[in-house]
Amino acid sequence: MPNSSKILVIEDESALREALFAKLQEAGYVVESAGDGEGGLGLALRSHPDLILLDLLLPKKDGREVLHQLREDSWGKDVPVIILTVLDADERMLNEILVYHPAHYFVKTTWRLEDVIEKVKELLPA
Repeated sequence: MPNSSKILVIEDESALREALFAKLQEAGYVVESAGDGEGGLGLALRSHPDLILLDLLLPKKDGREVLHQLREDSWGKDVPVIILTVLDADERMLNEILVYHPAHYFVKTTWRLEDVIEKVKELLPA
């Protein structure tokens, strides 16, 4: 039975965005995507996905600002966010991000697509 949970992928790297989109659809999720922070934030606030995959380094509006503005919204304050980035987070950055619970952090060089899909399934069980 397909999962009707909706996931938004906000990622500027098109190859990664397309790979995540395909893997998530294959896993049965309804998937939307955006290639920059401004478009992603607008889409999130309009469509209210059940989970957001968010890159930190984005054009037009960086991921930290997207996360901050999401958490100011009555709907967005509780949506789970998985942060995907090439940045190794220092303690200050992690504290800044993790204050916006629920948020989860993956450094792109240390994870595989399957790891992200497993975390999604953990957060959005069928």
